[in-house]
Amino acid sequence: MAATLRLAALILLAATAVAHAGDRTVYLTFDDGPLPGTSNILDVLEAEQVPATLFMVGMHAQASASNRTLVQRARSLPLVTIGNHSYSHAYNHYRHFYGDTEGVVADMQRANAVLGLKPVVHARLPGRDVFRLPSMSKNDTSLGLAQEGREEPDYEFVAASGFYLYGWDHEWVHEDSGKPVQSVDHLVSEIDHLFGYGRFVKPGKMILLMHDQMFQDGFDGKKKLTDLIDALKLRNYRFGTIADYDG
Repeated sequence: MAATLRLAALILLAATAVAHAGDRTVYLTFDDGPLPGTSNILDVLEAEQVPATLFMVGMHAQASASNRTLVQRARSLPLVTIGNHSYSHAYNHYRHFYGDTEGVVADMQRANAVLGLKPVVHARLPGRDVFRLPSMSKNDTSLGLAQEGREEPDYEFVAASGFYLYGWDHEWVHEDSGKPVQSVDHLVSEIDHLFGYGRFVKPGKMILLMHDQMFQDGFDGKKKLTDLIDALKLRNYRFGTIADYDG
């Protein structure tokens, strides 16, 4: 009897997962490219036929002819959205960068020119988990209130200059070298857990932050990304296009 009840519960759980698959959407986003690893990302996205957003850095796009070719290749893929991740990435000095509102706007606009993007541009500010979308706004809760207050004008002016700003709900963390921290199985377990609680900026929608450098050949990057996408497909997750996120 107990075995029968357990089997019935498992069948119900599976049916529920399928029924709610449309309410469980993952948005794959990759930051900081073009870098080593970007080519592998594009290979996997093309093979798996899933949408993703590559938030690119203008300075990296200009760094070499091969990087410029990667931008063009990303642009040619129908399911890939190129987003703006600033020109300079704040030179990794975030507080100094956000101390100059006009400078932040100018840096973002310079990246638009390099990447060939025209408003309204999907963007992610360097180092900040900030949302500015037509339906909602959210500041980076990891900042203290004083710092948040100092930076808020930057977010508002960038948004008013033709940018939709996207933060993230969860991150595939990496070491300084770029090596991914969580295994694919661990990351998928975290994603399942988060959807169980449903604590996202948008209900049923999870923006996953990753970085291009994680997917270099030395980290077996192509296989790891393929394994992640296949595991999410197996669990009936949808993959969303960033333009539809605020819909």
